[in-house]
Amino acid sequence: MKIVVVGPGAMGCLFAAYLAKSKEEIWLLDKSKERAAKINECGISLEEESGSWQSKPKATANPQDIGKADLILICVKSFHTKVAIEQIKPLLGQETKILTLQNGIGNVEIISELTGEERVVAGVTNEGATLMDIGKIRHAGRGETIIGAIDGKTPVQMRAIREVFNKVGFECKMSRDIKSLLWSKLIINVGINALSAITRLPNGKLIEYEGTRRILRDAVTEAARIAKRKRIKLIFDDPLAKVEAVCEGTQGNLSSMLQDVLRKKHTEVDFINGVIVRLGQELGIAVPTNKFLLDLVKTIESSYAQSAQ
Repeated sequence: MKIVVVGPGAMGCLFAAYLAKSKEEIWLLDKSKERAAKINECGISLEEESGSWQSKPKATANPQDIGKADLILICVKSFHTKVAIEQIKPLLGQETKILTLQNGIGNVEIISELTGEERVVAGVTNEGATLMDIGKIRHAGRGETIIGAIDGKTPVQMRAIREVFNKVGFECKMSRDIKSLLWSKLIINVGINALSAITRLPNGKLIEYEGTRRILRDAVTEAARIAKRKRIKLIFDDPLAKVEAVCEGTQGNLSSMLQDVLRKKHTEVDFINGVIVRLGQELGIAVPTNKFLLDLVKTIESSYAQSAQ
């Protein structure tokens, strides 16, 4: 199987490094020639509790170097999805599957529109990784990865993906209701990401202070109300309890959105809290807390240039 991982961020490097331990042909596709060249030369370094190790998948910025792929794993930020899909078009063969493990809601729709829904496999992962430098990551925590087709079917290719992931050490399962999983992860991100980015607090601190705990609860309640109106069944019965449990279980972690803000990078807030705001407007449901969080994160992003002066 020829597998191409698109995006050399924390998750892209993590999956490319582990998959390179298999006997499959693994490529890491970057948009930057310089960065791809450095990864191709030095490989990927991982820091884990058990120690450090290196992996050397092939890296390139030119899709023509790769040829047709069996599986393309999309690990770019959500706002780069369209550009990434345009870049991978030379890799698409008749049977090529595209797996997205991205944050937020909307990536499946973008990829389906550009390549056809029959190619798309959606997924959520609880693996935790932090990008320290080019090709250098800290594997912060392990968790299961769940994949599924939008139509609920389990084609042979999807079972092959699961087998490869499990073989290299990822706990991978399949689901016939991937939409519920995507929305369940969205609910968690709605409660944690923007609030942590604004306050600069690690996940666990968000529930230690009454003010942030109240805002978190309000944001999650609004998002759960939207999911209920859309008749999406979440994988947990109590969204508030689940999000607070995630905060406790990842208490020292800095959310991906907080990491973006600290690096003065564009965030995925439009695909997380922004989704709740847009759907609230469409459905006539008030979501003031998510609108407040969206506006503040967008303001922080707008202030980057000014603070750099």
